[in-house]
Amino acid sequence: MNDTGIKSTEAVTALPEKDKPKRFGELLIELGAIDTATLTRALRLQEQEGGRIGEVLTKLGTLSDADRAKALSVQLSVPLIEESDLPDEPLPLGTISLKFLHEAKILPIEIDPDNLILAMADPSDSFAIHAMELSLGKSLDVAVATERDIETTLRQLYEEGSSELDDILTGVDGEFANKIREDDVERLRDMASEAPVIRLVNMLLARALERRASDIHIEPFEAKLKVRYRIDGVLREMPSPPPELAAAITSRVKIMSRLNIAERRLAQDGRFTYQHRGRDIDVRVSTVPTVFGESVVMRLLDKGSLVLDLPTLGYAADQEIRLREILTEPNGIIIVTGPTGSGKSTSLYSSLSILNTTDKKIITVEDPVEYQIEGINQIQVAQQIGLNFSTLLRSVVRQDPDIIMIGEMRDLETTRIAVQSALTGHLVLSTLHTNNAAGAITRLLDMGVEDYLMSSTLRAIVGQRLVRTLCPDCRVAVQAPVELVERLDLRAAAETDQPTIYNAVGCNKCDGVGYIGRLGLFEILRIDESARRLILRAADTNEIHAGAAAAGMRTMREDGLRKACAGLTTIDEVLRVTQEV
Repeated sequence: MNDTGIKSTEAVTALPEKDKPKRFGELLIELGAIDTATLTRALRLQEQEGGRIGEVLTKLGTLSDADRAKALSVQLSVPLIEESDLPDEPLPLGTISLKFLHEAKILPIEIDPDNLILAMADPSDSFAIHAMELSLGKSLDVAVATERDIETTLRQLYEEGSSELDDILTGVDGEFANKIREDDVERLRDMASEAPVIRLVNMLLARALERRASDIHIEPFEAKLKVRYRIDGVLREMPSPPPELAAAITSRVKIMSRLNIAERRLAQDGRFTYQHRGRDIDVRVSTVPTVFGESVVMRLLDKGSLVLDLPTLGYAADQEIRLREILTEPNGIIIVTGPTGSGKSTSLYSSLSILNTTDKKIITVEDPVEYQIEGINQIQVAQQIGLNFSTLLRSVVRQDPDIIMIGEMRDLETTRIAVQSALTGHLVLSTLHTNNAAGAITRLLDMGVEDYLMSSTLRAIVGQRLVRTLCPDCRVAVQAPVELVERLDLRAAAETDQPTIYNAVGCNKCDGVGYIGRLGLFEILRIDESARRLILRAADTNEIHAGAAAAGMRTMREDGLRKACAGLTTIDEVLRVTQEV
């Protein structure tokens, strides 16, 4: 132990697992970070997927960075570095690469001729510690800090903002970039293959993944090339490259996704796989021509981050029980509705994971296949060779499946095959784009599905939206104003006469926005006898919705208000996403 109170690496790495005072999960319960039910659920997931229990809990969204760091500090008897103790000046890294520090989640805190103090997200990572010792030739002392603090500080001190961008752009031939013509395909290809442009595109991808972005938007304008990341459903502008590099950046993305860089008059779609810290990220690329060039959108799908767990998605305990009951139906159609990007596919995958047992054959028809699930036969639609939803479904029903998942009911032909499949004993899961659960019935009727067939095959409709989750480190509880309580009936949502709501504030951990992550708001419309009668007499959406609410369905807005009063999100977020419902 040195005079800073930080434990030496010898003490940490020499501590055998069996001599640690408590198992990590037990310690988290003792510290009040999780409860027993949460630990039990995490242990079940750990048995299926492996990994450390702390990583599983973090993946489930039930353990915060701060609680994980605090527990590691207690378990390993190492100091906990707070945000205020982090360095504000970069330290010389010698031969240590910034990429290694990011991957190992290490931040140098203090250095002298003979000693180096490190903050680590995992102080028991002996491989990373020994690598640092060998590279620097110094003795090391370690402490624990949150992964978020380490990542943020590394970006701020070593690569933040325009400084990293400027460093990359020093290798670009500015005169060449200014004079290059968009119709000069060979010169565009050459420039897109140069190291600075490759580094620039890789930086855009890496930054987006570090900030948990779901999409990257690269948009050319007359005097500016705008780069924006969609983080937790909201677009945020980032430092942008000079506009003269727009063609080179677009060409680089096209080369990566095997698109035609010579074609700039038509929209194109492609994909590629990008490796980030040992994980394969599936990147879906869309380009469309605009007045000032091609607009590029890259959707980032982290296959390793998918959690097929209903409570983690936002389902309350009673909603989970209700959905599980619906999934026991031997046949019929279950539909998930919501706008693009509302998590419909994730809900379907979670439902399939519940149904995925050895005695069931499950086949999916998707466009595209977003995540692969072991034990499920997944088929990719290929429109260019005539493999569309309806064509594939005709073949799928001859494969003797028990359960069929259709990515989306896009046309009457596909929907009719789904109905026929349900009538012949299959359970069919699919999605529709409607504002609420009741709207799916009207949409199907408008498509031409006969009311008597729908009433006999439809089992349930799940409507959903996503709201941003409050940052637990900076949210502030306030007494709900009386007028708000009356207008939104918050007493019922909070189950108290004096409801408390929470405001988003913003801190370093959430990049000043007050939110980290998202969760779902749901409504589950079970098709009972009263709903069937409404279908058969062609009732409108409002009447069906009102009838379902009267029969006990909790609407998305009511579900959101409950979650706002529980401190998971804000009233503003709930009203923002449910205003059209």
